[in-house]
Amino acid sequence: MQSENLIQTLLEQVKQSINQVEKLKHLNEDMLTWRENSTSWNILECLEHLNLYGDFYLVQMENEIKNSKTQPELEFNSGYLGGYFTKSMLPKGKLNKMKTFKDKNPLHANLDKTVIDRFINQQIKLLELINQSRNVSLNKVKIKTSISSLIKLKLGDTFRFYLNHIIRHLNQIERIQVALK
Repeated sequence: MQSENLIQTLLEQVKQSINQVEKLKHLNEDMLTWRENSTSWNILECLEHLNLYGDFYLVQMENEIKNSKTQPELEFNSGYLGGYFTKSMLPKGKLNKMKTFKDKNPLHANLDKTVIDRFINQQIKLLELINQSRNVSLNKVKIKTSISSLIKLKLGDTFRFYLNHIIRHLNQIERIQVALK
């Protein structure tokens, strides 16, 4: 796929996620902390989960982009592992639950609306990083995964995987909002 097309798609996805989460600011504390059952996440916990991953990936992407000596290419070619992880994160028609790492599980954490602002600030940072990625290789810059520092994905795949993870949990938030009504 064309690198610029990928970048444009990523930028659009981030802008949509910001718009979706901005609307959550209008919900009251009871709505933001409502949960279907004792083991399900509420809206703030979904966002905090994404914030915890943002803490991990955004710093890495920023460092790798800043320190890269690579040149941008016209084409981005997804890697085997990157393509697999990206597809696995996509929300499906039937909910495919995934186990989360303990350090990324905010269940029953004491959270407030600042979680929303933190998420939006991370998304603004992500927009900057995507724009900066125009100056480096989306194929050659590699990012360590949260699964293992031995597993690295191409920058282009990391963006796609990371954004699909966000989309997945924003869909979860939509389902929570429907259950609230």
